[in-house]
Amino acid sequence: MRFLCISDIHGRADALRHVLKEAEGWGFDQLVVCGDLCFPGPEPLKVWKMLVERNALCVQGLTDRAVAQLDIEKLRPQNEQEAQRVQQLRHTRRELGDIIVARLGQLQTIARLPLESGHELVVVHGSPMDSTEPFSFEQTDEEMLALVGDDPADIIACGGSHSPFQRQIDDLRIVGVGSVGEAPTPGVAYASIITSHEVSTSVEQYYVTF
Repeated sequence: MRFLCISDIHGRADALRHVLKEAEGWGFDQLVVCGDLCFPGPEPLKVWKMLVERNALCVQGLTDRAVAQLDIEKLRPQNEQEAQRVQQLRHTRRELGDIIVARLGQLQTIARLPLESGHELVVVHGSPMDSTEPFSFEQTDEEMLALVGDDPADIIACGGSHSPFQRQIDDLRIVGVGSVGEAPTPGVAYASIITSHEVSTSVEQYYVTF
């Protein structure tokens, strides 16, 4: 079983389209998305439709929760940048419509996938202890383990940091899949393939230019 793991699309359909096209050549069985699907990019509805068409397994990220739960009328932007963000939130909600906005709010914050090897793949935006607190490659092993807590995961696929990384800590592998729509390098999107074998798992990390 090959899982195409991506994250942090942020409404950028062009970047997602390029990743999915490249991934057809890599080969995968299931699309997995570690949150932050539709906001604040320019084409949230196109992103949502592409994910639905591919039967993607999605967990909820911070911006997904914001789109679904924030009361726009109570927001008081303090500067022009914040005002633009509020306007973009309005645009995203209008384009998605009430039903899709409600579905964003209903996304689970963590998913668990059994693998052929007997291991478990945990999918989360941030970390098992706190879905809003991401792993990052600068953290020490001890800091990462604190975010894992007592979760029994064997391999964790996560977003949030926007930069791809891998960390092996004893029997646990943490895979930061990077960002599709807001990678640190303009014109670059990241994706990971996690392959489940009968006795083990393997990880390949890719970047796509667009």
